Amino acid sequence: QVRLVESGGGSVQPGGSLRLSCSTSGDFRSRRCMAWFRQTPGTEREGIGTLDRSYGTTTYGDSMTGRFTLSLDNNKDTLYLQMKNLKPEDTGVYYCATTAYDLWNGCRPLVSEYSNWGQGTQVTVSS
Repeated sequence: QVRLVESGGGSVQPGGSLRLSCSTSGDFRSRRCMAWFRQTPGTEREGIGTLDRSYGTTTYGDSMTGRFTLSLDNNKDTLYLQMKNLKPEDTGVYYCATTAYDLWNGCRPLVSEYSNWGQGTQVTVSS
């Protein structure tokens, strides 16, 4: 059983920063890919980025590079999402997820490829 719990969401002013956490528990031996997604009002869930647990390598969605950074604390089994220069359009629910590694495609930030999800944490960017 794999369990993911997000935390760290809240309200922040435009231009501010937040760090989200995703604590993990359970058997992750077959869950090499970890990712952050978000769902903003009126849109479908979209991928922010992925992290390969084996090598610590990261990938980011096309529009996510620069302001979002994924990192992993192996000792705490926690995945982080550092967000900076936040904008009102970043408002939404942020989710972490995990899945097995794809030998052909690696870790990709595609919703359809992830089988385990947290409950999400709300981020609101407003003045």
